[in-house]
Amino acid sequence: MTAATLSSVLRDAMSGGYAVAGLVVLGWEDACAYVEAAEEAGMAIILQAGPGCRKHTPVAVLGKMFRHLADQARVPVVCHIDHGYAPEDCLEGIDHGFTSVMFDGSKLPIAENIEITARIVEKAHAAGVSVEGEVGFVGYAQGAASATTDPAEAGRFEKESGADAMAISVGNVHLQTEKTAGIDFKALAAVEAATSIPLVLHGGSGIPFETRRKLARETRVSKFNIGTELRMAFGQALKENLRQHGEIFDRLEILKPTIPAVRDTTIQVIQNIGPEA
Repeated sequence: MTAATLSSVLRDAMSGGYAVAGLVVLGWEDACAYVEAAEEAGMAIILQAGPGCRKHTPVAVLGKMFRHLADQARVPVVCHIDHGYAPEDCLEGIDHGFTSVMFDGSKLPIAENIEITARIVEKAHAAGVSVEGEVGFVGYAQGAASATTDPAEAGRFEKESGADAMAISVGNVHLQTEKTAGIDFKALAAVEAATSIPLVLHGGSGIPFETRRKLARETRVSKFNIGTELRMAFGQALKENLRQHGEIFDRLEILKPTIPAVRDTTIQVIQNIGPEA
């Protein structure tokens, strides 16, 4: 199947009353596990290359890897650049086969965020690529505090930037290892009232399963970024393999158990927010 765009996948989700998972990729093993999970569940997914992944592996390599997996998959797979902090991050993704890019201008004044996002949208749409933007700042566990999305700024951003999806901050937090995020449904409703495009929640791992499901079914949140809980599944499988087989040294043997572990966790994640059976 040909790689899908973020816009097409999220529009289907928004109209169908479900959400799609943006899955944080760090290497070949987890990317394969995500696609296996998507095929088993019969659901679309978004493979995401964030700043850490791009620092570790060249974008040109990631683009080839993502497109290979997407083209071989039996379900729609979006190839996405996550948290591009400079226009060049997004343009590099467009040049190397990604079907979606995110410009994160959340720390900028809203006018500057809109202006840069709009320039990226113009170039991306000309290449058939979708764009996710961000309004409001999603903080980090044990790090920078969040700034809740202002509904008026969100409405202006949608109108003036032309972005296909908007990441917002309504109580979600990056890098939480416990599901303790308290979503502000009143703040979310205010953003929904001011906008019409699909909404995105980063820091999905910190949101309880039942809350994710409620958001997917009852709101316009159409994408959850999920990374921490999947990295935890990877790490636990890796450590257990080494604990049981301390004599092994071959990289392939060491990493082998991580794929089924991440696949099984991913199936639970995507089925929870996916379409009703």
